[in-house]
Amino acid sequence: MKRTERLRRPADPPIAISEEGGVRYLHFGSQWIQGAMRIRSPDRLELEYLQRMMAWLLFVEEPAQMLQVGIGAGSLIRFCHRRLPATSITAVEISARVLAVAAQSFGLPPESERLKLAIDDGAGWVARAANRGRYGVIAVDAFDAAARGPILDTKAFYADCRQALSATGILVVNLFGEERSLARNRARIKAAFDGRMIELAAPGRPNVIALAFSGPPLEISWRALRRRAAVLARDYGLPARPWVKALAALGGSDSPGFTV
Repeated sequence: MKRTERLRRPADPPIAISEEGGVRYLHFGSQWIQGAMRIRSPDRLELEYLQRMMAWLLFVEEPAQMLQVGIGAGSLIRFCHRRLPATSITAVEISARVLAVAAQSFGLPPESERLKLAIDDGAGWVARAANRGRYGVIAVDAFDAAARGPILDTKAFYADCRQALSATGILVVNLFGEERSLARNRARIKAAFDGRMIELAAPGRPNVIALAFSGPPLEISWRALRRRAAVLARDYGLPARPWVKALAALGGSDSPGFTV
């Protein structure tokens, strides 16, 4: 795909909102849930896969800057804006309508010194020279109504994400979708990050979360990871202990620690 093609904007998705059991859900005209918010606890991450998208906190402290590509119901933005006071967040959403619904119905915080909201193409955003080396974390959760796989999935996009990361940055991608999409995105992320990618899946859950790492090799002991998971559970309300168990299964629990 040529870079000039990235600026083509798809038609706004059909948007529907439902509520059940005190939770408000966002749909793009299909059965798939594109976002959720517990009305009495709007800053809580209601969906389990979004909790896993915060697993980067096992490895790094709050970054100076974070980029969110795809806003949905604004769940990650609400959570990070509340829980990461030292982090400035830029959120890029291609649909003005989605952004408006997130603000009107899902409590998306207004723009401020710490939060920039941009109606723009995420692929074009990470490709800009001005954004090279800028973000400590890039989180990508971008889908259309069909939800067959991420809509930003080219080799160039993942390469540009790596260029937009800081020296020790982490890319986090929701890889929900068909098996062909999963295999394609898995291969392209690994190629862009020299194989330095891990996946966090949950039994019976369709969302696979990929984390890809830039910078020098990361080595962290299992003891340090367990301590960090306890902090995330206590201070952030994140179910991080199972993440460490999943990493141990990937990296070998008999090794001195996790390396990527």
